[in-house]
Formats: sequence, structure tokens, C-alpha cells
Amino acid sequence: MSSPVSQPQRIDFHGMPAIHLRAPDGAEAIVMEHGAHIVSWKPAGGVERLYLSPDAVFSEGKAIRGGVPVIFPQFGDRGPLQGHGFARNQVWEVVASRAGEDHAMAHLCLRDSDASRALWPHQFLLELTLSISGARLDIELECSNPGSEPISFMAALHTYLAVREVEQASLQGLHGQRYYDAVKKKDMRETGTELVIEEETDRVYFDTRNPLLLKEPHRALAIQSERLPDTVVWNPWVERSIKFSDFPDKGFRHMLCVEAATIEHPVQLAAQHSWWGRQTLMAL
Repeated sequence: MSSPVSQPQRIDFHGMPAIHLRAPDGAEAIVMEHGAHIVSWKPAGGVERLYLSPDAVFSEGKAIRGGVPVIFPQFGDRGPLQGHGFARNQVWEVVASRAGEDHAMAHLCLRDSDASRALWPHQFLLELTLSISGARLDIELECSNPGSEPISFMAALHTYLAVREVEQASLQGLHGQRYYDAVKKKDMRETGTELVIEEETDRVYFDTRNPLLLKEPHRALAIQSERLPDTVVWNPWVERSIKFSDFPDKGFRHMLCVEAATIEHPVQLAAQHSWWGRQTLMAL
């Protein structure tokens, strides 16, 4: 039986403002104003399905380790900007948040500013909308170009998924896909029917069209994206983990990043036009 509709609440999350969403069926999520960063998602009747580092730093201008960071307008070091761009480090505006009879949602936006134009000299309007209902989380990222010149950008939803034990998890749906292996620094093609993480993994799978399935003993997570054609799979493993001050030495055992992205072919957005991309997670 559904609970009475509970409207979103502004909360303090580790000293920073956030919005707590709760759908009538009990699904919950928390999104920060800092970076429009989703830091928690619990499906109805379920447990936390996003990984948030217990050592994450919550501070102005700092990226939060875990959850769903928004990557824009550059992925990693594939350009002249700071790694993964600046959107995840900025304070976003809350445009709307509400709960309906069968869902709850929040809508946040980030506009260009003097600070952003000093780094990336373009006008833009970036919007993130998340919606929760039952076992489903939808995250949509939209970029509008209000300027008079075209812009080009990369984007990703850098989703940290919680797993009970990464070596007992497998990711299905990538068979036959070509990818760039950033650890081995070469182009490769996926030959297995499922990907099992047993070492440092940092891959960009290009033009992935199939839904993905993250399987664990006694549970699974379906992952689908629209208009975000590339998939990043990342786990830092032992050696990298100990180099991160905001990540436990054994944190790699309990997370796997499966990111919806557009990297190989950056979005070419004409003046006065918009683009959107979406990632959907479904707990099974």
C-alpha cells in the first residue's frame, strides 16, 4: 500500500544543502545542490543502490566521491580543462521538486557565469532532472545553447553503483563492443559474455546499444541509456584506492562505476538548440 504523498524536503547533508525525495511507494533519493549530485537512491522496499564513499569530502569547489557526479563539458583529461570539467563542483539552482501519486522528482539547473566562462568561454544552460518510482531511477541531463555560436562538449553521468562484493558481480551486455582500455592504453574488443572485475578496470566502451545487467547473488540491476552512447566501466582496485584520500583502502570492493556518457563523439550543439541524454536504473 502506498504511503501518503510526502513532499520533498530541504535537508542538511554533511553540512551542505540537499533535497530529500520520497515517493508514495517508499522509494527515496537525495540530491545535493552542490553539483546536482545524487548521493543516495533506495528503491521502494529496498536498500541503498548507490555507493558513496564514507570518506567523501563535502566542501565548496570539491568533487564528491560516489553517487552520481555530473561530468561536463569534458570527460577526464580529454581536453584542456580540469579533469571531468567543472559542473560537478558548482552550486546548482533548484528549479522544482515535487511528489505525485506514483513518483517524486527534482529539477536543478546550472547556467554559465563569469567563473565558468573564464574556464570555458561559452553560454550554456545545463539541467538535471531525476525521478524515482518503485524500483526505478531516471536521470536526465539536458544542455541548451542560448548563445549565437555552436558549442561542443562531452558529458557523462558518473554513476557509482553499490555492490556487496565486486568480485561476485558481473556486468552483462557488452559482448562484442570495442573499447579503449585506459589501464593497458590500447583499443580492444570485448570477447566475454560477461565482465567480471578482478583487477583495476578503466574502460570506455563505444556506441553501446544494448541494455546492461549488473548481476549479483540474489539481486540484479538493469541499466539503460538514451542518447548517451558510450559506457564507462571503472573500478580503481587495490593500488589506486590507497592513493585516494577520500576513498577507503577497501572501498573498491563495494562499488562499480557504470557510466552513461558521450565521449568518442562530443555533442555538437548549434546556437539556440538543445540536447538531452538519460540513464535509467531498475532494481531487480
